[in-house]
Amino acid sequence: MEPPTSSRLNSRKRRKDGSGPNGATEVDGIPPKMSRRSLGLREPAPFSDEVEIDYSKPYVRVTYEEALRGTPLDRPVRVYADGIFDLFHSGHARALMQAKNLFPNTYLIVGVCSDELTHNFKGFTVMNENERYDAVQHCRYVDEVVRNAPWTLTPEFLAEHRIDFVAHDDIPYSSAGSDDVYKHIKEAGMFAPTQRTEGISTSDIITRIVRDYDVYARRNLQRGYTAKELNVSFINEKKYHLQERVDKVKKRVKDVEEKSKEFVQKVEEKSIDLIQKWEEKSREFIGNFLEMFGPEGALKHMLKEGKGRMLQAISPKQSPSSSPTHDRSPSPSFRWPFSTKTPPSSPANRSRNESAVTYDISEDEED
Repeated sequence: MEPPTSSRLNSRKRRKDGSGPNGATEVDGIPPKMSRRSLGLREPAPFSDEVEIDYSKPYVRVTYEEALRGTPLDRPVRVYADGIFDLFHSGHARALMQAKNLFPNTYLIVGVCSDELTHNFKGFTVMNENERYDAVQHCRYVDEVVRNAPWTLTPEFLAEHRIDFVAHDDIPYSSAGSDDVYKHIKEAGMFAPTQRTEGISTSDIITRIVRDYDVYARRNLQRGYTAKELNVSFINEKKYHLQERVDKVKKRVKDVEEKSKEFVQKVEEKSIDLIQKWEEKSREFIGNFLEMFGPEGALKHMLKEGKGRMLQAISPKQSPSSSPTHDRSPSPSFRWPFSTKTPPSSPANRSRNESAVTYDISEDEED
C-alpha cells in the first residue's frame, strides 16, 4: 500500500494534468472515480491563537525546490493565503484548493482581515468579520485561520507564523498606497501564484443583487420580512405587493391558457380518431350496401332465383321430344243436357283440329 504522501502527490499531478474543471480528468468521456472513503473533515479548522507552536525548534524556510520534492511529515510546507472572503463562494474555495495542492505536504494557513481594515481599504462588506471567519473555518482545504490578519505582510508576521510561501493570484493588487502589496513577497522568492476563477466573485454577486433589487425585495417581503428590515419605503412596499398580485393573476391566466391548449389538443386528437373511425365505418357500410343492392348484388341474384322458381312452378312439364307417341284412347261420349244428339267420336288417327267439333244449340232446344 502506498504512503499517503505519494498518493496525495499523484492526485495533485492528475488534477494538474486534467482538462476538466478543478483539474478533474476524463478518460474516454468517463470521469475518474475515487475510492469509497470519507474525505471531509469532522471539525472546523482552528484559529491560530488556539494552536501551540513549538518555538524551541529554529525556523528555517524551505526552498521552492525542496518543497516540490516533498518534505518530511513532521515538517510540512507552511503556505499562507489571505483575503476578505466576503460572501464566501466557489472562487474562494478553488483558490484555497490550489494553495493547498501547491506542494505534496502542505499546511495551509488562511488570514482573514477584520471589518475595520476592510472598510478602510476596500469598502463595506455584506458579512461581518465573525461570519467570514466561520465561513473560512469550514472550508475543507484550510488547516488554520488567522483572525484580524494584516493588510500588508511584515517580516515579523511571517516569522511569527513560520510561513514558507504566500499564495495569491499573480495580478498586482494595488491598495494602501502601493502598486502591489505582494511586491516585497515576490522579491523575496516567497510568492506562489494561483489562478483566479473567472465569472465568479463577490463583486459579481453583489452586482446581480443590485441589478435585480426589486425581484429580491419582493421575494423577501413575500417570505415574511418587513419593509423596515429591507429599508423599503411605504410606497414601494405597496407597489411590490401590487406587482406580486399582478404576477399571480398572470400566472393563473397562463395556467388556464396552457390547460385550454391541452384540452383543445385532446379534443382535436379525439375528433381525428372519430373521423377516422367514421370513415372506416362508412366505407364498410357502403361496401355492404353495394354487395346487397348493387348491379351484381345478392338481392338481384335472389330475385332471379325466385323468378325462375315461380316460372318453373307455374308452367306445366313438357314431355321430351324424343319420347314415342302413344295413341290417345277415345274419350267417352259426352251428352249435353237437353240435347238429343250426341257428339260424334273422333277417330284416333285424326288430327286434333279435325276431332274438335262444335255444337250449336238452337234456341228451341234451349227452351
